[in-house]
Amino acid sequence: MSKKKVHFMNTAFRDGFQSVFGARVYTKDFIPAVEAAAAAGIEHFEAGGGARFQALYFYSNEDAFDMMDQFRKAAGPNADLQTLSRGVNVVGLSSQSRDIIRLHAKLFKKHGITTIRNFDALNDVNNLIDSGKAIVDAGVKHEVCVTLMSLPEGISGAHNPDFYEQTLKNILAAEVPYDSVCFKDASGTATPSVVYESIKRARKLLGDKVKLVYHTHETAGVSVAQYKAALDAGANQIDLAMAPVSGGTSQPDIMTMYHALRGSEYDMGINPAKIYEAEEVFKECMKDYFTPPEALKVEPLIPQSPMPGGALTANTQMLRDNGLMNRYEEIIKNMEEVVIKGGFGTSVTPVSQFYFQQAFNNTMFGPWKKIADGYGKMVLGYFGKTPVQPDAEVVKIAAEQMGLEPTNRLVADINDENPKLGIDAAKKLLSDNGISDYSEENIFIAAACLEKGIQFLKGEAKTNVRKNIPEAAPTAGAGKGVTVTINGRAYGVKLEGGKAIVNGKTYDIDIKDGIDGPSAPAASSAAPTGASVTVSAPMPGLVLRVPVAVGDTVAEGDVVMVLEAMKMETPVSATAGGTVRAIAVKQGDQVAAGATLLEIG
Repeated sequence: MSKKKVHFMNTAFRDGFQSVFGARVYTKDFIPAVEAAAAAGIEHFEAGGGARFQALYFYSNEDAFDMMDQFRKAAGPNADLQTLSRGVNVVGLSSQSRDIIRLHAKLFKKHGITTIRNFDALNDVNNLIDSGKAIVDAGVKHEVCVTLMSLPEGISGAHNPDFYEQTLKNILAAEVPYDSVCFKDASGTATPSVVYESIKRARKLLGDKVKLVYHTHETAGVSVAQYKAALDAGANQIDLAMAPVSGGTSQPDIMTMYHALRGSEYDMGINPAKIYEAEEVFKECMKDYFTPPEALKVEPLIPQSPMPGGALTANTQMLRDNGLMNRYEEIIKNMEEVVIKGGFGTSVTPVSQFYFQQAFNNTMFGPWKKIADGYGKMVLGYFGKTPVQPDAEVVKIAAEQMGLEPTNRLVADINDENPKLGIDAAKKLLSDNGISDYSEENIFIAAACLEKGIQFLKGEAKTNVRKNIPEAAPTAGAGKGVTVTINGRAYGVKLEGGKAIVNGKTYDIDIKDGIDGPSAPAASSAAPTGASVTVSAPMPGLVLRVPVAVGDTVAEGDVVMVLEAMKMETPVSATAGGTVRAIAVKQGDQVAAGATLLEIG
């Protein structure tokens, strides 16, 4: 009897990076591994999207579109390159207007992407209609998703085969155009029995010809059992990674699954020796990267607090950035209540981030004392309809803190009416920051990445990629340029004739001996004598915006600084009225809790 062919996508270079390294990887470091994987016969790669869009601007100081171009060249012209999209959120945590949703699909097609996997964390089909149509209209294959997880022990109301079957029926009834269907379990918590029954029902609904995909993570320790159940129930494809970013928070290794299926009726159609060779190349590429210990293990807390592998290390890396890694287990445990009261949205980005942010706030400030922006908007309906009604008291608290009323309007309609969203708003953001290049790429970067995207485009972005060995600065001369670090901010500088190329941007310069210009003012202007108050950081974070200057008059309660931690903005208010005498920090600085931010006289 002939064996059944098992198709697989190599997720190592998107989900693997996101799950193990928090998505913080330089393109130049991994491209040789893509070439090796292609040489080993792999033809289907996950090549971007998800957190691997924003992370390149936030941490690597690289252009995600350039990365996709390099990936296409390395994988070859015939490879199926796939990215991940979050419905109306596309590749960010915030939802977008319809023009940006369309621009996303157009640009990803332009930069070599052939398939876009598209999901909504709430399983609200309304969030898949516009995004799915945009993908198909752009000439890209659309893989529509049903998202899965298990609820904490003893909790019921959704996330069972009946719920998933109804979600798929809703997608079919809405006539969302699609080329394939994926059941996506980002936390790896669905039980194999639920997987089997859900895929079996999906196959019956879809017929024999539709490609049916199952995706999971090893975080809860049952990924291979899930994949075997999915294949037995009629799935055509599964997702697998390569060492050193396989297992743990990522997908099981290609060779692990090959071994699990040996002697069975399934055939993965690979040459094991060549896969091992490609993995050796990949290990060499990644040998200098810091691998968080939590990325390498199965976490027994995950079934009760379903944190996806693709978000877990992104969050722990941010905790490390802010000196808060010691609170990790407490935050994860607090996620259980947040999930139960949040309406059972699937724990996959952006909802997984909302869960973690709210658990973070409940840990740092006390239960429900500070509602995270994303979590609050989710329970109030601004990201769509949750599978079940959120806890009434939490909804009330969110409405009071945020000054918003609950809504059941379509997300895309709300966003289309928002003057702060869309192509025109992105153009204004570029213009306000002195950027005159309104390329479609720049518009999308501004819309998806906001201030951090602007910092990248202005050549002001910092790098924050964790390696075991500090990177050596390039030597001067021979046209290589130098890296100049000023107040912790790195600038790549290359001189060519009468021009300087700084972080990829070209400037006219004139160099002469001696110093005949004025000295640069100190970061903090000297304060006059007299009484003053100090405004301190309420928590660790990154200085995102400084909306005041020395000499400005402020009233008590005015926002004088905005910090960012865990992808949340925290406004810092003046504790007294007066005049800003000194500002001790600047945009892009990382500050500790209690650090002096500014002084008011």
